[in-house]
Amino acid sequence: DVSEGRRGMMNTNRTLKLTTLALCGVINILGGTIALLLRLPVYLDSIGTILAAALFGPAAGLVPGLISGLISGMTSDVYALYYIPVQLVIGLVAGLVFRRLRPSHTAGSRSESLSLRSMGWKLFPAALVISLPGTVVSSTITAVVFGGITSSGSTVLVQLLHSLGMNLTLSVCVVQALTDFVDRMIVLAVVLVILPAVHSAFGSLSMRSRK
Repeated sequence: DVSEGRRGMMNTNRTLKLTTLALCGVINILGGTIALLLRLPVYLDSIGTILAAALFGPAAGLVPGLISGLISGMTSDVYALYYIPVQLVIGLVAGLVFRRLRPSHTAGSRSESLSLRSMGWKLFPAALVISLPGTVVSSTITAVVFGGITSSGSTVLVQLLHSLGMNLTLSVCVVQALTDFVDRMIVLAVVLVILPAVHSAFGSLSMRSRK
């Protein structure tokens, strides 16, 4: 029966989407944990967020950051709970950026032809657009709630600028803007490298579900 086959395919796609979003949350946790353990001045905790946004759109981009923020905050890094709004902003803006890059595609395939090579110089403005709103939110949280001191390796840079006479809030904003942009550049590049492989895997799974 055609309707039953279509219903089964929809259920398969829904399951695949939910599984992928959960996996993206795990990717966020792994990336953030690596950056935290190595005391890197970047965060690497939004790879899954931006991947989900690229695959499924802005709304789906909210899910991995919420998952990873709650799990990390309750297990390994309490600061992650306070920065959940940053993850939500990144997911939303990244989804809008990818929608703009591929306006003629549907939510599940809009980034199908995107890769690091095809993105080219657009990587820089895309990373800037994705990072700026999150920078405003994260620098506000860092300065107001934590006084510029968090678990991130970038805290060292904040304290250095502050010790040289720069206002604490300004120190936080400068360091946050710089580290956020570098982080989004790295994360966006990683996502664009793996995106074609993810689409290929999705295509294979979809073809199997039709058989």
